[in-house]
Amino acid sequence: MTTNSDTTVLITGANGYLGAHITAALLDQGYSVRATVRSEARGAALREDLDRAGVQSAGKLDFAYADLGSDDGWVRAASAARYVVHVASPFPGGTPQHEDDVIVPARDGALRVLAAARDAGTERVVMTSSFAAVGYSHKAVPSFTESDWTNPEDDLQPYIKSKVVAERAAWDFVAQQGEGLELSVVNPVGIFGPTLSTKLSTSVAFIKAMLDGSTESLPSQSFGVVDVRDAAALHLAAMTRSEAAGERFLAVADGPSVSFRDVAVLLHDELGSLASPVPLTEAAASSDGSDSSLAPVISNAKAKNVLGWEPRPVRETLLDTAMSLVELGLVSKDEPNRR
Repeated sequence: MTTNSDTTVLITGANGYLGAHITAALLDQGYSVRATVRSEARGAALREDLDRAGVQSAGKLDFAYADLGSDDGWVRAASAARYVVHVASPFPGGTPQHEDDVIVPARDGALRVLAAARDAGTERVVMTSSFAAVGYSHKAVPSFTESDWTNPEDDLQPYIKSKVVAERAAWDFVAQQGEGLELSVVNPVGIFGPTLSTKLSTSVAFIKAMLDGSTESLPSQSFGVVDVRDAAALHLAAMTRSEAAGERFLAVADGPSVSFRDVAVLLHDELGSLASPVPLTEAAASSDGSDSSLAPVISNAKAKNVLGWEPRPVRETLLDTAMSLVELGLVSKDEPNRR
């Protein structure tokens, strides 16, 4: 009988916010994990983050040196991996000169991982896509399920388009060249929750900016929230459950979408003086004709009904985000900075 300890899982993007939580969950469940990193320093940083979080990685975590932009290293990385969890995707630090600077690496990186998995005899790949691939095209009633797709022909930011193009390419590859390789896709909304690293994701960095007073107004925007721990759990369910093969799953907590002002009010109500620098004023609404008052309604019914997934409440997720920043010393608990 095969046990988790006999099963090797390859994960890309393990140094990232979500990738680190997936790695931690895999290790906690006894899997042997191979993480692709681009340098020894990044591997050491991941191990340090896991150790600080109390995750035992010794003897169960090793590293493969591979880059999504090159074929080098992927044969060794995928060797003997029963499952592959592909989390990594390029995220631009600023506005790229050309959209293909983001789109092509995301698409080609996904195809490179899928080809390596197929050639290694991997059973299933779980790919992290995004709500960006689902719900960024106009609908008169903004209600979304896994059957929805963002239209890549729309006028979209390059990162959003890259998620659509990469996910479409992945499904096409498996259908046409997969040779029996299974694919499951997870499409998270805005990911929040405790961070394992002092290198912050965009979402957690914004919570930090609210708490340390470095942002003076709030975007006039509503969005879905999912806890990073729940998103990790959904990836593991999509990896092992037979019902997940060939399916995509939206990762979103129960309840309505929230606005940044909703987040600010929650922090003020629950965190006392720690939240005193948090602004409550929204920035001026967009003048592009869009209606940000139409908050998206995003269904998690499929993940719950098919995989038995149960996400945490949004309130718990957002408060845990803030407190993890305190615990890591990134926000002062006693003397919050004031504008």
